[in-house]
Amino acid sequence: MRHGESETNAGQIFLGTVSKLTEKGIEQANNVAKRFSDVSIDLIVSSTLKRAEATAEIIHREIKMPIEYSDFFVERRRPTVQIGKAKDNHEVLRAERAILDNFAKPGFRFSDEENFDDIKKRACEALKYLASKKVENILVVTHGFFMRIVMAYVAFGEKLTGRECEQFLRKFHMENTGITVLGYDEKDTKSTWWLWVWNDHAHLD
Repeated sequence: MRHGESETNAGQIFLGTVSKLTEKGIEQANNVAKRFSDVSIDLIVSSTLKRAEATAEIIHREIKMPIEYSDFFVERRRPTVQIGKAKDNHEVLRAERAILDNFAKPGFRFSDEENFDDIKKRACEALKYLASKKVENILVVTHGFFMRIVMAYVAFGEKLTGRECEQFLRKFHMENTGITVLGYDEKDTKSTWWLWVWNDHAHLD
């Protein structure tokens, strides 16, 4: 699932890793926690960023399951030039346009951000990490951009290119605290991972 609404989601500044939950984000996290109170969850895995950690901790208080924190599930690293600046800043917009326009270009990197190759590799490692866990049901608290990369990797595996990934980024939208369900079967060599539910946010108004 995606974390609750953050200060960056609601505001006009890219705050980067320090962005926290808003009051609305806390309310969303409490609502989704109630949904999980009747769901069988064995383990919570959370991104190490504050907005995801806070969301996971609210759910933990409701369902009393252990939490693990992993950098595999953090949001994409934006270029330094964007952090702390307004979303409509000229430099910010120039960087974002260059990154998205060239996302499918092999090896492209605007500056010090994670590019497609970096995020694809991390999505693969994140799925391997989950597959290694000896429990049945894992709740992962992560981020919107990275979650779409994971979905693209589930669909295409190592054959995933930037061009296909770009379509997932543009066409698959996610609500804060939207729930996505993936299935996994290590014996199914043709479809080890599959998508069961995308962006369920019935717990929100």
